[in-house]
Amino acid sequence: MIGNIMIGQYFPGQSVLHKLDPRTKIMGILIFFGVLLTIDNVSSYGMVIIFTLTVAGLSQISGKILLMGLKPLWWIILLTMSIHFFSTPGHLIGQWGPFELTIEGIRQGIFMTLRIVLLIFVFSLLTLTTSPISLTDGIERLLSPLRTVGVPAHELAMMMTIALRFIPTIIQETEKIIKAQTGRGADFTSGSIIKRATNTIPILVPLLINAFRRADELAMAMESRCYKGGQGRTRMWEMKMGAADMVALIVTSSLVVGAVILRSI
Repeated sequence: MIGNIMIGQYFPGQSVLHKLDPRTKIMGILIFFGVLLTIDNVSSYGMVIIFTLTVAGLSQISGKILLMGLKPLWWIILLTMSIHFFSTPGHLIGQWGPFELTIEGIRQGIFMTLRIVLLIFVFSLLTLTTSPISLTDGIERLLSPLRTVGVPAHELAMMMTIALRFIPTIIQETEKIIKAQTGRGADFTSGSIIKRATNTIPILVPLLINAFRRADELAMAMESRCYKGGQGRTRMWEMKMGAADMVALIVTSSLVVGAVILRSI
């Protein structure tokens, strides 16, 4: 199940979404995230869901692959829904001890769950359709105005991209370690919570060792290629935003207008 996480993985392709400038996709996600934080009615969520499904279709990424990214997070989704179901005051539907189920709680739980699911979907689409190198360049370009105040844009972009890129690698390492420890008789599913937490030590120790080893190997590889940071670096391909990028940003920005209109209805 752990290996089903799609965030951080890249699927090469020739779709419309693959060909967009990475800066366009990053700015689009920021706009989308802002819209998600403001919408609060069925019509607005319907608009955002239609937009998300359209973008997913343009990416030519299989729906099965996108849904796989939700499987490891099902418990977070259920927990979020349950918390809002039983902690939001309103018109009472039923009560079980200290827990009260309300109409407003059901509404809020569904809306918050949709926010999480839609955000995971869109963020997965970013990494699935953008190579790590392009993502680094895009983040660096967007952060470049901050260089005037001493912010190391290239280094920050590199760190964020490396961290994102190594999510699938660390997950694969975790799965291998769990299988190896299970084969040696380790039990991670039974016992009290404290016992289970203690049983994770044979997983965490080798995982941390492998993570430090990979970090050291990456540092040596970068040094052997004479990597000295972003100062004076040139690029084989310069990023250019074309007509398709302008259209994509206009369409994404129209979500803000639509959210404002539907909020006032």
